Amino acid sequence: MRTRFLKVSLLCAFFAAGVFVTGCSDDNGYSDVDGQSPVAELKTTHLQSAAGHDFTIEGTLTDADGISAVRLTCAELFLDKTIDLIEIYGEPKTSYNLSYKFNISKNEIGEQFTVKVTVVDIGGRETSQDVLVTMDGDYENPVFVKAPGEKAIVLLADGVTPTYTLNVSVTDDQVLKYLEILIEGLPDYSPLRVMADGKGELNFSKKIELTNEVKDYKMTFTAVDNTDKSTVVKSVLSVSELQDFEKMYLADTDDLTNDVFGVPMVINHTGSFQYKARYYNKEEGTQIYFLPQKESFEPVCFGLNLEDKDKLTYASGKDGVNPIVLETPNVYYEIDINIKEATYSLKTYSVSEATDPINYEYGQLCDMPRDAGEPQFNFYIGWGDSPQNAGEHLFVQDANNPHLFYYPAAGETWSLESGEEMNFIISNYHPNGWWDQVEWRCDNSTDIEKFGYFSKADNVNPNWEGTNRKWADGSSVQDYWMKPTITKGGNYRFEFDAHLGRGKIVPAN
Repeated sequence: MRTRFLKVSLLCAFFAAGVFVTGCSDDNGYSDVDGQSPVAELKTTHLQSAAGHDFTIEGTLTDADGISAVRLTCAELFLDKTIDLIEIYGEPKTSYNLSYKFNISKNEIGEQFTVKVTVVDIGGRETSQDVLVTMDGDYENPVFVKAPGEKAIVLLADGVTPTYTLNVSVTDDQVLKYLEILIEGLPDYSPLRVMADGKGELNFSKKIELTNEVKDYKMTFTAVDNTDKSTVVKSVLSVSELQDFEKMYLADTDDLTNDVFGVPMVINHTGSFQYKARYYNKEEGTQIYFLPQKESFEPVCFGLNLEDKDKLTYASGKDGVNPIVLETPNVYYEIDINIKEATYSLKTYSVSEATDPINYEYGQLCDMPRDAGEPQFNFYIGWGDSPQNAGEHLFVQDANNPHLFYYPAAGETWSLESGEEMNFIISNYHPNGWWDQVEWRCDNSTDIEKFGYFSKADNVNPNWEGTNRKWADGSSVQDYWMKPTITKGGNYRFEFDAHLGRGKIVPAN
């Protein structure tokens, strides 16, 4: 009995071994080699991404029998992908380099997701691994929301120690690491590193005392995030006597940094130490100041003397002066200032006395033929490949001032995303493609201050304050399209004054 049992056992073992070696065939006629499950070596099982961005799952997949397919699934992301290797290559693969990219919807609000990666061989054996996708990917460099411009000027005054209040604000789409401040010549800032403490926003403000002498200080600001992406801003802090500033700005609001462009409003430099502002006053009692820098009210702010409101003066901030008050609403003001003589003057004129660089009537034809029943011309913000793509971006005319236009209409929203670069002009879009008869372009595509009207008929811009810019051909025409970059996402409003040739994009109320 014992010998008989041993012979049966050996026979069974031999039979079993024979089955293991020869294996079985699937429906496609492929045979097992080792009968083992596939092996998946993924580069990582944790990926960082964000809404509107993609992630890529990568790894090396092997199986001696042959891989027939790879499945990637995640119900929350609506991901259900099968990579059929036999269909792609005509045969199973014993080795496959997986690289699958998936784009996450920009409207996704989830914080993390699990993607299951399943490798299937020809025998139907499977190996699965989970890949965690978290929505904390860092794709953007830090952004300076507030920082000194190319030149910050502090004016010397008798018996007063010159001071400069440094204001810097930085944001990041994820986490900031630090802000480094270098002011050459000032020991306390050589350099000064301010840590962000794991936050996505950093604000720094400090009053700096300077020596009572004419001197320039080079300033460098470096913002670094947790992935070591960095942004650098350079400036010069100049201590000087009263100077004939190249530019002067009119400020009618306390917040000078929440706009896309246009705030404060640049005015005209009419002579040595002399400037002229034209301003449409919407409400009674508007308070205005004049600034040679556009980032803040410091270090130089021009207003009225605290003790003599008939005299123009300056201080290191608006608290040291009185505002100029515009009492009459719904009129244009013409304001002349002479910062050396410390004088100013005001006069008003009505909207009916104001003129535009062209003769038009909003909603009417603009000297071009049309077929019966076609829409009238209106003014649009046009963007895209050409102004014909303006679509429904229609300006609304102000009820009190025919020269003033808005977009969007009341009750509508215009949402802009952080990091978005715009690309548009102001035109008289017509559905037939007529769009180049009435058109305004900006003086600088990324740092917009003025708008000029361009006449296609004359091939010149007759109202660009002393210059004679001709239309350009080809891509160079884009130099005068508006291309500002949005630093803070939100709802905005575009206001354009055709009489002043000025515009601004500011947060919607």
